[in-house]
Amino acid sequence: MKILAIDTSTHVMGVAAAEEDVLLGEYVTHFKKNHSLRLMPAIEQLLMELAIKPYQLNAIVVAKGPGSYTGVRIGVTTAKSMAWALGIPVYGISSLAQLAMNGSFFQGYISPFFDARRGQVYTGLYQFEQNQMNAVYEDRIIPLDEWLEMLKVKHTPVLFLSSQLSTHQEKIQKELGDLAVFPPMSLHIPKPSSLFTLLNDKKRHPSGNVHALVPSYAQLPEAEKNWLRVQKEGKPHE
Repeated sequence: MKILAIDTSTHVMGVAAAEEDVLLGEYVTHFKKNHSLRLMPAIEQLLMELAIKPYQLNAIVVAKGPGSYTGVRIGVTTAKSMAWALGIPVYGISSLAQLAMNGSFFQGYISPFFDARRGQVYTGLYQFEQNQMNAVYEDRIIPLDEWLEMLKVKHTPVLFLSSQLSTHQEKIQKELGDLAVFPPMSLHIPKPSSLFTLLNDKKRHPSGNVHALVPSYAQLPEAEKNWLRVQKEGKPHE
């Protein structure tokens, strides 16, 4: 069974391919450039190097967010379009759970996060137990100050994972002290191959229905918020 993995939920763009339990290839970049222009060429290049024809794929798994609104939309739309055209299932998995997998076997809690601007972060709390990544607190968007207060009362070491760690590390260290753990740089980059491991938990991902998969933004896009506000308050006076 050949599976393609896709992740464009942050500035990191990654694609990977696996057959059964063997990782065949993985391509990851981390810089700010339009994913919509680079994703399909990256997929094409990876499959070509592995001598895999698109029709030989049996399933696609994609990081469904939260994260960058545009990035998440690009990844999910590409995965769904390919799956529909090929007639194969597509599975969506939390982008935060994917990043949390870099902290597998850490003895404590794992807090992957993405910057959400205005002092907020997309985050969740995870713990690796019995060879499985489990959510302690579900994914959410929350002010970082509030999140750190929630973690502080647990009195348990927390591994922080984020490609944007430098923006918030000082505040995290100040609030949690020795409870905050920061791993080497390489572990802050999400790996698309982690999606294969998470997909193996069939209980969490029982359906591969193309039309059932929707992005997880954790909040409404700004344009939609404004539209809803106008609908609620009535048409603004000209």
